[in-house]
Amino acid sequence: MAHDDELALLRGADPVPGDDPRFRDRPLPPHAQRQLNQLLHGRQGARQRPARQVRRLVWGIEMVSLAVAAALALVLAGSSGAPAAAAAPRPLALRAGSTPVTLDRIADRAAALASAEGALRLRKGTHVQTWSLAIRSGPGSTAPVTLPEERVTSWHADGSHTELVVATDPRRPGEPVITDGDDGPRTVHDGKVLSDRTYPPSRGTAPPQSRPPHTPGALRTYLAELSHPGDRAPIARTGELLDAVAMFLRHWTPGARESAALARVLADAEGLRPAGAVTDRLGRGGQAYVHESDGLRRMLILDPADGTVLGLEHTVTRNDRTYGVRAGKVMSYSAWMR
Repeated sequence: MAHDDELALLRGADPVPGDDPRFRDRPLPPHAQRQLNQLLHGRQGARQRPARQVRRLVWGIEMVSLAVAAALALVLAGSSGAPAAAAAPRPLALRAGSTPVTLDRIADRAAALASAEGALRLRKGTHVQTWSLAIRSGPGSTAPVTLPEERVTSWHADGSHTELVVATDPRRPGEPVITDGDDGPRTVHDGKVLSDRTYPPSRGTAPPQSRPPHTPGALRTYLAELSHPGDRAPIARTGELLDAVAMFLRHWTPGARESAALARVLADAEGLRPAGAVTDRLGRGGQAYVHESDGLRRMLILDPADGTVLGLEHTVTRNDRTYGVRAGKVMSYSAWMR
């Protein structure tokens, strides 16, 4: 089935209207579920395809030390008179008058739900929406731009995995989307498939390939090994811990037990303060927890009901004259979905 046909099928099902965030977390109606299953699993003889998803972080979490090289809100006009597409998001704002919820309380709630019958289970693979900065150096380089993408990674029984990357910005459904190109940033239509690749089997025994544990102590060790492969030293800094969490979520979708363990690990971290309620970039309500270090502000967003990680925002906190970056500019944002 062609990519355009797949996108038409998904849009025809319309399980989640792009202009109404209130319905994002509701279950699909039966007809939409049937059509979505047909899209995900293909027709007879066709290989399995994942749902829509987001591309690699150009300024990925692994490169978070380069955060101060991030930049600028930008309105970019496409070539040949293409419509302008605004891509750079503003930092999320806290809800006025909201009461912060402590991480201890979130961890207690998550632990209670983890033992309940029918609790969500761990899944290898991810579905994430990202806004990430891209920058080019050298002659003819352009100013940094924010690239909005959706990525779905699905793993198969033989150890192989499929990754589908689509250019899309749910804040502006149907409008042109900025993407990266060989000749620099350009605009494409909403829903443009940027890549659809299947990778050969990988059966590593170290994080992130190995199955994550579901107790706080073991998960803390797992995240440390993920952050520093081959080094058993514990994570000493909270910023480093949050970066490891982001890497973990690029490979796994936690179940209730893993979310509870992670919430407890975060509750024990130093300098991660509760900031109040926010509405994330997909319209979901959450609680924000903030940590600042080395010119970077990390805002982690959790579902207050069960401790699920909803999003992570990186914002520059000081001016950098070398790159023309002003404090308050968003460097990257990730919004995870099930």
